[in-house]
Amino acid sequence: MRRRWPMAIGAVAALAAAAALAAAIAAARRLEPVDPSGEPRAFEVATGATLSQIAAALEREGLVRDARAFVALAQWRELDGRLRAGEFDVSPAWSAGEVLAQLTSGRVRTHPVSIPEGLRIADVAARVEGAGLASAADFERAARDPALARELGIEADDLEGYLFPETYRFPRGVAAADVARALVAQFFRVWAEIAPRAQGLALSRHEIVTLASIVEKETGAADERPLIASVFLNRLKRGMRLETDPTVIFGIPDFDGNLRRVHLEDAGNPYNTYRISGLPPGPIASPGRAALEAVVAPADSRFLYFVARGDGTHEFSARYADHARAVDRYQRRRRR
Repeated sequence: MRRRWPMAIGAVAALAAAAALAAAIAAARRLEPVDPSGEPRAFEVATGATLSQIAAALEREGLVRDARAFVALAQWRELDGRLRAGEFDVSPAWSAGEVLAQLTSGRVRTHPVSIPEGLRIADVAARVEGAGLASAADFERAARDPALARELGIEADDLEGYLFPETYRFPRGVAAADVARALVAQFFRVWAEIAPRAQGLALSRHEIVTLASIVEKETGAADERPLIASVFLNRLKRGMRLETDPTVIFGIPDFDGNLRRVHLEDAGNPYNTYRISGLPPGPIASPGRAALEAVVAPADSRFLYFVARGDGTHEFSARYADHARAVDRYQRRRRR
């Protein structure tokens, strides 16, 4: 009888060890990938979501095998308070530990938004909304906020002209003002490279941006920008009006696409460069690097006039008589 007690104890211990091993194997399996061949996809952690809520959502979306096992793992690793809000790339091919590492990494998913040259605030706002970021209304409200302009060091009441053309990446849920700040920050990075060449000009930074925005709107031909800039700078030096259609259009509320004589004669439009002298009050769009560089390093020319040829390029003239003949020639061609 005495010999049976050690044997019984050994059997119980073996059974306990086997049960523990089976439990460990089962727990490990609950932490294995759901689908080893799965591809990463977006998973959003809502602001204020609890660990249990996040784990339940992961299980519901097929990204972890067992929500309770995920919770236990996070608590065991003391990471339950470090899960970040935001949108993450998560794959069902990852183990629960890898999913947990991703959600505590802060590597949120970002989305691109491309801002081409020559856009106005409202156009940029539409692009931001189209990328699924902030709403157009929120972005436009931020870009037109005088307090934000002052905060960013802009010499104006809004950010027109300073929303630098570039491709950016932002996470979902980003604040509209933060998107605007990023675009303006890129402007200042580019401006820091251009500014040394602007020291010889009798123009402030705001005036340079204003003139560059006009150059941007006047031509899409890269090699013409320095020539266009030279025309406007030559006219400014002579005290001539700029007489450029894009500025007039900018100052017309709800412009319908048809520029009329009454618009050119409107003295109440502060952007009507057919009636005002010098530059308009501010930029009319966001110029890119090439337009800014064209203003600080214009072509060496005596040109005072240019007219569109109708093919995207322009005919330049130093004398009005030559310009009048060019206007007649190209306008007559367009009428045919």
